[in-house]
Amino acid sequence: MMKLTRTDQSTLSEWLWTVDHVVLMGVALLIGTGFVLVLAASPAVALKIDLASYHFVYRQLMYLVPSLFLLLAISALPAGAIRSLGYMLFGVSLFLVVATLFVGPEIKGARRWLPIGGFTLQPSEFLKPGFIIVAAALFSWRPQENKFLPTLLSFGLLIGVAALLVLQRDFGQTFLITAIWGTLFFLSGVPLVWVFGASLGGMIAGWVSYKNVDHVASRIDRFLHPESGDTYQIDTAMEAFRTGGFTGQGPGEGSVKRILPDAHSDFIFAVAAEEFGIFLCLVVVLIFAVIVMRSLLRAYETTDPFVQMAATGLATMFGLQAFINMAVNMSLLPAKGMTLPFVSYGGSSLLALSISMGMLLALTRRRASAQSKRRRSLQTSARGVLT
Repeated sequence: MMKLTRTDQSTLSEWLWTVDHVVLMGVALLIGTGFVLVLAASPAVALKIDLASYHFVYRQLMYLVPSLFLLLAISALPAGAIRSLGYMLFGVSLFLVVATLFVGPEIKGARRWLPIGGFTLQPSEFLKPGFIIVAAALFSWRPQENKFLPTLLSFGLLIGVAALLVLQRDFGQTFLITAIWGTLFFLSGVPLVWVFGASLGGMIAGWVSYKNVDHVASRIDRFLHPESGDTYQIDTAMEAFRTGGFTGQGPGEGSVKRILPDAHSDFIFAVAAEEFGIFLCLVVVLIFAVIVMRSLLRAYETTDPFVQMAATGLATMFGLQAFINMAVNMSLLPAKGMTLPFVSYGGSSLLALSISMGMLLALTRRRASAQSKRRRSLQTSARGVLT
C-alpha cells in the first residue's frame, strides 16, 4: 500500500502537502451543496419544459466528472504552466466569443452560446480566467524603457474584451471583468489619481449604457422602481426566503421553487433558503468568504508579482460573482443572469470555474512548495550530519 509522507518527493506527495487544504475543502463543500440543491430544484424546472424529472441532475453529474479532473490536474501545475495555459485559454475563448456573434443562436435577444453536439458552450465563461492571467502578466511586467506600456496594453485589452461582451448583450460579465481589471489596476501601484480617473470613466460608461441601452435601463428601473415593470422573478425569490425562514421547509418540501424561473441556476440560492433556511445560506456565504480570504492571504504571502496579481484576480472573480448572484436573489442588486459558483446548474460555468480554481490552487501552492523543498533539504542535511 502506497504511503505518502512529507519526505516523499513524488508529484502526488508534493501536491498533497503543498495544496491549500482549506480552499480545496471549501470547493468540495460547495460542489456537494450544489449537487444537493440541483437535485432539489431542477425536477420542477425539467417537468415544466417536458423533460425527464432528473434530466438536469444527470447532466450535472456528467459535467462534474471532467470538471473535477480539470480542477485537480491544473492545481498540480507550476506557475509558468498556469501562465501558458491562461494565454492559450484566452486566445481560444476570444476566438469563440467572436464566433458566437456570427454563428451563435439568438436567445432572448443575445448571442452568447455555441451549440456543440448536445452541449451548449458559453465562451465568455472561459474568457474570464484567461483574461485575468493575461492582465496579471501585463500588470506584473516592468519594462525599463516604458513603464506606462503595460498599463496601456492592459487597458486596450479591457476595452477589446468589454466591446465583444457588450455586442453579446452580456452586461453582467462586462461589469465583472471591468471590476476585476480595476482591482488589478489598483494593486499594480499606479498613482491614485489614475485610479480615480478609471473609476470616473467606469461610472460614465455605466451612465451611457443606462441612457442608451433599453435592456440595461429596464433592469435598473425595475430594481429602483418595482412598480415600473415585471418583477416576478425577484418577487418569487423573496417569497422563497420568507417561506423558508431560519430552518427551512425541509428537503424536497419547498413549493415556491415550483414556480420560480431558473430555480436550478440563477436563483438556486433562493431554493436553498426555502428548503434549508437562512442557516444554510449563511453557511454558504461563510464558505465563499473563507475561500476568498484564504486565497488573498496566500497571494499576499508570495513575492512573485505575477502570482500575486493572477491569484488576486481569480479570487476576486470568484468572490464577486458569488456576491452578485446572492445579492440579486435577495433583491439587493438589479436582476442579472449570473451563476452561483459550483452551486448553480450549468456546464460551461462549472467547467470554467473548475479551470479557474485549479489555477488559483496552483498559484497559491507555489510558495508553500518552495518552502517544502527547503525544509526537506534541511531535514536531509541534518540526517547526514547526525549519521
